[in-house]
Amino acid sequence: MLGTAGTARARIGSAASQRASRRWWDADAGQYHETHADFLGVDSPDGEFVWCPEGLHEGDMRFLGELAGKRVLEIGCGSAPCARWLAGQGAYPVGLDLSMGMLARGRAAMERGGPQVPLVQAGAESLPFADASFDLACSAFGAIPFVADSAGVMREVARVLRPGGRWVFSVNHPMRWIFPDDPGPSGLTATIPYFDRTPYVEVDGEGEPIYVEHHRTIGDRVREIVAAGLLLLDIVEPDWPEWLDREWGQWSPLRGEIFPGTAIFVTQKPPAAPHSLSGPAPSLAP
Repeated sequence: MLGTAGTARARIGSAASQRASRRWWDADAGQYHETHADFLGVDSPDGEFVWCPEGLHEGDMRFLGELAGKRVLEIGCGSAPCARWLAGQGAYPVGLDLSMGMLARGRAAMERGGPQVPLVQAGAESLPFADASFDLACSAFGAIPFVADSAGVMREVARVLRPGGRWVFSVNHPMRWIFPDDPGPSGLTATIPYFDRTPYVEVDGEGEPIYVEHHRTIGDRVREIVAAGLLLLDIVEPDWPEWLDREWGQWSPLRGEIFPGTAIFVTQKPPAAPHSLSGPAPSLAP
């Protein structure tokens, strides 16, 4: 685990964000899984697809639609429990993540059996795949909040999706930005302007960024999706379920009763226009 010497709000570009995220998730992979592996189904034989701390499961929600036979790209897959679950449903997923530490945890899970999924180490802002390579794409709290150019990610996803393909991603709800990361009463007081998009940065003893998170408003997300040529089908803001009494970072039943912690964006690349079988319209000129 990296030591955080200080925090700041500072402008930071794609290269520095990517470098910080790789360092952070490589170093944090062990501790992260000690805390969250069970909830996420990382070590279950077939994986699980949990969209968010509120516990929404793709098997129940069906945001991605029909899976059997579909090529699926998971962006920011971490240790790939979602991708492995997708494989168990008859899909052909590929997991992509920046962190080799997280991918290694996924490989270790697959070595114990269950669905096998190809894993690729790469960043989300430049996807190493050909145009129209995938039928579906997804990201469950992966990559999107940690990249400087999330609009570029939307364009890249639109590029690698086939016409009619869905792109579904979950992120921290933008409302969460204005509150401190505290699951208790102190986390209920707004302290940061919703419209302040200056990234949150943690630095080490040398002042080098080791963790970066970027904020976008709901409107920003919608504009990025539309500008990429995608259709926005839904924005899901999950209620905190009555059965869930655990805390996860700043998420808690206390906060979840008052405001949403997650936003899930369901989008689609427009279907291809049907080819016309008719010839040119006849001329009306004499």
